[in-house]
Amino acid sequence: MKSIARFFVGVKQEMGKVRFPNKKEMVNYSLATITFVVVFALFFVASDAILGALVKVLG
Repeated sequence: MKSIARFFVGVKQEMGKVRFPNKKEMVNYSLATITFVVVFALFFVASDAILGALVKVLG
């Protein structure tokens, strides 16, 4: 039981060290994430269209 108690004491200490982002940082991180997702989605859609057309031409 002591090891479980030490675990939770350690968890509480580590959670005290955690720094959560403020609103401005959160907006920036969210915009960066959405931008990357859109860019990669467009890349894969374009790649799929190009490769699909190439397969039709060659096949």
